[in-house]
Order: sequence, then C-alpha cells, then structure tokens
Amino acid sequence: MVKGWLAEIDIITQSFNDKFGHLGEKELNWKPNARTWSIAQNIDHLMVVNETYFPVLASLKEGAYKPPFIAKLDFMVSFIGKTVLRAVNPDRKKRMKTFPIWEPDLSQVKGDILQSFKNHQNELKHQIETSNELIEKGTIISSPANRNIVYKLETAFDIIVAHERRHLEQASEILNNLNIANCNN
Repeated sequence: MVKGWLAEIDIITQSFNDKFGHLGEKELNWKPNARTWSIAQNIDHLMVVNETYFPVLASLKEGAYKPPFIAKLDFMVSFIGKTVLRAVNPDRKKRMKTFPIWEPDLSQVKGDILQSFKNHQNELKHQIETSNELIEKGTIISSPANRNIVYKLETAFDIIVAHERRHLEQASEILNNLNIANCNN
C-alpha cells in the first residue's frame, strides 16, 4: 500500500517536471482568465493542501491526536471517505470550490515552484513512509479543513494522490490553453 503511494507520487512529480519544467515564470503564472488558477497556482495549492496534513500526522505519531465523536461511527467514516475520494477524482467532471485554508498562497508564484514541489513531494513521501503503523491500525483522522469530515488515514493518502492527479490534469489544460494563446498571437 505505502509503496503504491510512493511510486504514484514519484510518477506525478516526474509528470509535473516533464510537462512544465521547460516553462519560465511568466508561463507558469499565465491564466486564461481571472477565475482560473495558473499552472504555478495549481502546484502551490497541492503543497498548501498536503502540508495541512503534516501537523495531523505529527499529532498522531506523538499519540496526542483526538478524533471527533463522528469518527466512532464506522459507516460515516466509510461514507465520507468514499465521497471525498470521488470528489477529487482526476476526471474533473464536476468543478469544485476549495476550502479557504487551501487557496493558493500567491497570485504570482516564483519560478522555482517546480523545485519547491519536488522537495515537498519528498517530504510527503517521508510522512507516508513513517505512517505505516498508523495505517495498519486503521487510524481515523479529520480533514484539516473541517473536523467533521472524517476518514481513515489510508483514505487520506488515496485522496492526496488522486487530488494531485486531478491538479496535474488541470495544469495540463492550462498549458494547452497557453499553447493555443501563443499560436494565436
């Protein structure tokens, strides 16, 4: 299970680098309209979301984490986990609004965002690798965005990986729009 997530994170990281590594800061920050995130904002958003899980993982590892009451209701944990996982599916048929805490930090992101993302992905892999015992125990956590959104830790990692794939697709669409815009100029 852990090895599958680690391998997928490596593939996603490489895909981001392969697709966007040749772009400069201006292209990474290009947006087709004001409502759409740039490639850089998509990458920044992934780091912002994933890093909100790190304090939860630290608290779990220290034995200090206290799940909410709803975490005792197995059917709710399963239902909510499956619902969230479906919502972040890479097919992106349904547009979603993110929680305010997960908005990208900046409108103009620095050009070294891909190196920052690569470093971040290595930390994410480390966090997953050191959570194996918690996964095996069936540990339940709350979403960092809402305490009443609960799911198993293994589902959280499934969500993180699916979410990364979703934003890879979204960023790829922005690149296609950028290429079309450049051809029309």
